[in-house]
Amino acid sequence: MTMQTTWTLADTAARRDRFYAASQKKFVPFREPMVFRKGSMQYLWDVEGRKYTDLLGMNVCISVGHSHPKVVAAAMEQAQELTHCTTMFYHPVPAHFAEELAATLPKGPKGDVEWVVHFTNSGSEAIDLAMTMARDYTGNLDLLALRSAYHGPTGAAQSITGISGWRHAGMPGNVAFVAEPNQYRGIFGENAGAQPYLEEIERTIHAATIGKVAGIFVESVQGYGGIIEMPKGYMTGAAERVRAAGGLYIADEVQSGFGRTGDHMWGFEADGVIPDIVVMAKGIGNGFPLAAVVAQKHIAAPMAEKFMFHTYGANPTSCAAGRAVLEVIREDRVQENARVVGAALLERLQDLKQRHAAIGDVRGRGLMLAIEMVKDRKTKEPDAATTSAVFEACRDSGLILSKSGPYQSCLRMVPPLCLSLDDVDTVAEGLDRAFASTA
Repeated sequence: MTMQTTWTLADTAARRDRFYAASQKKFVPFREPMVFRKGSMQYLWDVEGRKYTDLLGMNVCISVGHSHPKVVAAAMEQAQELTHCTTMFYHPVPAHFAEELAATLPKGPKGDVEWVVHFTNSGSEAIDLAMTMARDYTGNLDLLALRSAYHGPTGAAQSITGISGWRHAGMPGNVAFVAEPNQYRGIFGENAGAQPYLEEIERTIHAATIGKVAGIFVESVQGYGGIIEMPKGYMTGAAERVRAAGGLYIADEVQSGFGRTGDHMWGFEADGVIPDIVVMAKGIGNGFPLAAVVAQKHIAAPMAEKFMFHTYGANPTSCAAGRAVLEVIREDRVQENARVVGAALLERLQDLKQRHAAIGDVRGRGLMLAIEMVKDRKTKEPDAATTSAVFEACRDSGLILSKSGPYQSCLRMVPPLCLSLDDVDTVAEGLDRAFASTA
């Protein structure tokens, strides 16, 4: 069989439609198919040679830039020497990466918090493992999760996902959902702060569990939920209440980690909380399949009693890419870039809100931003139709982003962290054209 090196859009679309399972059809974003041929840093080119600014980062997986030369070189060098080594054998690359990854986590006020790492293949597998780890350590079964949370498509991860469009039949039980502290359309009204939502955690533990829990999963910034930040005091307060009920605080940093919020390496640092377990994936490998559960050492200790294995979890090629990602984050100062460029882009989005009545809210931090569409700013009724229309028009403006939120009424922007100030005008003007074309 000869490997084909060139493809047309029509050929690729026909093959995908013929051989992809129906389970993958819902996730196709545009009405007409797209085939990307090339990526370089924050840009993409399709098979017809058209250039796009990538505001999606291939679902947040591209952290430091498409085909970043340092990441590609590290992976290629390792793949040429030894592509894979199963976890049962020792290999220096994952061992060094585990040490370097653990070093990015806070050591606590006394400097005595020790972190250990378990590599997995994907964020969903990491979530599953974190669920098992929390239940093993605490001896409790009940877990808490937030409404409008997204934690992954595997059976266990779906069980703590609070968006119906991502949930399928047959999920495991022992999960209670608490209201997410949405400061725009939350159940306690606009800008209600953290306190009423913390009281809701207490009520949920009392009414929907046995009074003891294994833990709570919190995305430090909800991604598919529509870029919902946790208000000041929420993460700290949630950890206090869950720990009082015998549980652990598990931070889901799959989308908000690796400097994306601009102010910190990890989203949970915005509130000063020290999690018991941190789940990370997506940007960890800049496109190479990799994820990790990083836990306080004593929390992970009971897992030594039984086998736990992920086939490609500590793959040295992916871990070599991961090591290079950490190096690029430091050397290229991408966290600082996310802070500066994100603030400039958010300011432009706020200007768009003043000029387009369909925009109900703009929000986010760093390079994790969203525009939420509503039919009426007073009622805040979600407007998925306008969101879809603007989303389609963004393609014509050379912008790639995604729809998100429980009602698919948000445009989510999570670009590679190398997006520049020079790109801000391109993005803002492209969005302005998209909104104007659908008015």
